[in-house]
Amino acid sequence: MNVFRPVVLSRVPLRNGSRAPRGRGSSFNPRNRFERLHVEPRGEDEDLSDIEHVLALDEPERVETQYLRDASRTVLSRNDSPDVGFDVSINPYRGCEHGCVYCYARPTHEYLGFSSGVDFESRILVKTDAPELLRAELTSKRWKPQVIAMSGVTDCYQPIEKKLELTRGCLDVLREFRNPVGIVTKNHLVTRDADILADMAAWQGASVSISITTLNGHLARKMEPRASGPAHRLHAIHYLAERGIPVGVMVAPVIPGLTDDEIPAILEAAASAGATRANFIVMRLPHAVKDVFADWLERHAPHRKEKVLSRIKHLRGGNLNDPRFGSRMRGEGPFAEQIADLFRISAKRHGLPTEGPPLATQHFQRSSPQLQLFATA
Repeated sequence: MNVFRPVVLSRVPLRNGSRAPRGRGSSFNPRNRFERLHVEPRGEDEDLSDIEHVLALDEPERVETQYLRDASRTVLSRNDSPDVGFDVSINPYRGCEHGCVYCYARPTHEYLGFSSGVDFESRILVKTDAPELLRAELTSKRWKPQVIAMSGVTDCYQPIEKKLELTRGCLDVLREFRNPVGIVTKNHLVTRDADILADMAAWQGASVSISITTLNGHLARKMEPRASGPAHRLHAIHYLAERGIPVGVMVAPVIPGLTDDEIPAILEAAASAGATRANFIVMRLPHAVKDVFADWLERHAPHRKEKVLSRIKHLRGGNLNDPRFGSRMRGEGPFAEQIADLFRISAKRHGLPTEGPPLATQHFQRSSPQLQLFATA
């Protein structure tokens, strides 16, 4: 069955402040900062003869996900941020159906003419040629072997991956070329590819980090509606560790005033499951993400809304986001120090360093038609 459906980029937005569509983290589409025109639905007391306004005010029970072909000519993205632990990344998907309400990547959808809200989690661009594009990149003599990150922006194991297997296809190419990969995901689906990852781990070519925000299943369902639940993520850690794949836990994001007190429990559970390293990132709310998250707090945790937003501002110099390198991942000030100390003490108690064994690049082998013929002879 063809999963790709056409969609018009300029659509009537969902109503701000409404109940979130079923299975979605955001309840609305905030304004795209790059668009000059923005449609605001009329009030209920105004003339509704215009069908577009009727649709805008109609409360949808479900927003179907639409998958769009991404015609990118390259699959590798390069990064020069000094506080990100990789230089090159792959992601076969743009947008993420997991719908995590806090996701810092939401504003990237605005470059495509979409919104950071419901659009980000329901309009997914798919790089259908990702494995072939990756093969072409690695075959080129310009490629210098180095660790490639997967899920540097959106999750490479989001639900549609189960059907399309583009991430698995990319891993198969990386295994063939013996180019190392580091994966971050919050989806149990990563266990499907344990066969490839175990092969790569045998020559220090693969590592996985499982992201856990909370151990509270109810909270996770509201905050990360289509991601694997906490118990399934812990099982993924156990499953991968049993097969000799280096696996760690990423406590991310730490939400001050909401989930920061769970750091010790998350690290204890992850260590018991087989994690051998740990790290953390403190919540940041760039651009429209602050509006999406504030709306979510109002709907799901109104009694904590002011506390959470106040704590974030204390971490971010009075703002809800601080994009400066060196502080954006950890924050600054007393609350940031408390979070860092709690993490450090808990990680030490459970024998979890922040760094794992280095991945190896010396095994890289560039494929060629002659080698391929020899391999199939």
